[in-house]
Amino acid sequence: MSDKIYNVLFLCTGNSARSILGEVLMNKLGENRFAAYSAGSQPKGNVHPMAIEVLDGFGFPTNGLRSKSWDEFTRPDAPEFDFIFTVCDNAAGESCPVFPGKAITAHWGVEDPAAVEGEGQRKAFLEALTYLKRRIELFLMLPIKSIDEMAMRGKLAEIGREEGASIRAKDTQ
Repeated sequence: MSDKIYNVLFLCTGNSARSILGEVLMNKLGENRFAAYSAGSQPKGNVHPMAIEVLDGFGFPTNGLRSKSWDEFTRPDAPEFDFIFTVCDNAAGESCPVFPGKAITAHWGVEDPAAVEGEGQRKAFLEALTYLKRRIELFLMLPIKSIDEMAMRGKLAEIGREEGASIRAKDTQ
């Protein structure tokens, strides 16, 4: 009998940076226990080049990454999500569509590295990657099979307030 694979969706407005980083990190660090996806409410249409550069620099797979609408995940053939994480404050404030499944949601806001231009952009992407990696590592340590939904929601909210949390993430949870 095989173990359950948990479906995870990372949401952001543009789906070009933070949500992409979350998708890649979860797929790699989750070691086949998780299938991660990302989407945006207003997708940019392409993955930010610095996101690709930073992920490549650490040896994370980047083939097939694309910026896509969250509408793709509302279709009848879409995966049923167990967890949905918003990683930008705008996406957290939007009315999300109804996704298949009974996902547990949390806001893990991180400042937008794509908003930084010039010399500091690479550093901003590295910081976003570091903050998301830490949150995902904490999430992966949770006893997902044995924790009840209320306790899980509390733990996910705590994780969302970890170092690097956006202002809204700190204030609203």
